[in-house]
Amino acid sequence: MECLYLQSSNTTPKKSGGTRERTIHQILGGGHVADVMLWRQKNLTVGILVVTLAAWVVFERSGYTLLSLTSSVFLLLFTILFLWAKSAAILNRPAPPLPNLYLSEEIMNEAAAFIGNHINVLLHVSEDIALGRDSRMFVKVALSLLLISVIGSLTDFLTLIYTGLVIVLTVPALYERYEDHIDRYALTGYKNSQQLFVRFDAQCISSMVQKWILEKKKLS
Repeated sequence: MECLYLQSSNTTPKKSGGTRERTIHQILGGGHVADVMLWRQKNLTVGILVVTLAAWVVFERSGYTLLSLTSSVFLLLFTILFLWAKSAAILNRPAPPLPNLYLSEEIMNEAAAFIGNHINVLLHVSEDIALGRDSRMFVKVALSLLLISVIGSLTDFLTLIYTGLVIVLTVPALYERYEDHIDRYALTGYKNSQQLFVRFDAQCISSMVQKWILEKKKLS
């Protein structure tokens, strides 16, 4: 009975009978952003994709840059509001309806804490890499930067942002839906890659090291 109790208490049920400590929603933060990424709020997710697609088409086809388009939009908006307010004061009409343009101290503190925590994590990881404490993290960061460099040389910044947004809003949702199949294939691929690495290490690296040691012994 004790063995059965321990076994049942140490496992958490999964969709297909496996074990997982946290769901995909919890891994992504479990908040509003996770709901958007996992299509829990379909209208908002589709709206983000449509707006970003429209913005990408505007930038690509019109020849505008991000800075020029932003300046033009703000110039038009401020001109309309300014003329509206002036004409309303002259004609004794109500001023243009504007929301409360003010950020509370609580929101600013939360934003500062969020940004500060992420910056501290980034600085800590950078320190570990610079001092040679974490070799695996160095390899991950180096490969990530190399991948970004290669992708950046093949496309422009706006296309890269739009492609990244599409990936963020589609890959987690697809993984949550087909989690069991993806995990099965990923585990099989990981095992196969391990076997290939063991064979490569035994046939190539080990033999090269042995030849190098034998050559050193002969020279000595």
